[in-house]
Amino acid sequence: MQIRRVLDNKGSEVVTVRPDQDVQALVGLLAQHKVGALVVSPDGRHVAGIVSERDVVRALASMGTSVLTEPVSAIATADVHTVTADRTVDELRALMTEARVRHIPVVDAQHCLVGIVSIGDVVKNHIDALAGERDALQSYVTSGG
Repeated sequence: MQIRRVLDNKGSEVVTVRPDQDVQALVGLLAQHKVGALVVSPDGRHVAGIVSERDVVRALASMGTSVLTEPVSAIATADVHTVTADRTVDELRALMTEARVRHIPVVDAQHCLVGIVSIGDVVKNHIDALAGERDALQSYVTSGG
């Protein structure tokens, strides 16, 4: 299955944060939107980084609460793995495992942001696929083959 189908099911809305916004604003956006990571983008279209709850926790542990006034760019990951919507969920799962990341932005051919996929989306997709297989097998068995 292509990532495009995952985005069709979950939606393509992506919450972004500007690199110059402070970490306090980032924390507010994470809480407001109930997400675990935000794409760092100066314009909402181009990926300049990604920042997660884990990044905030690590920064708090090393810098203390003073990090809340620092710009997001100070704690964000600038080297971001991205995928296009035509890649498969299996490829995405392998990339997430290899890179040890939980969120990957989806971009188009011009490298503009079109969505984001989380490990939760991948797991949900897998569970839905298994449920579909189960239902098909159950229907086959109960209909007499």
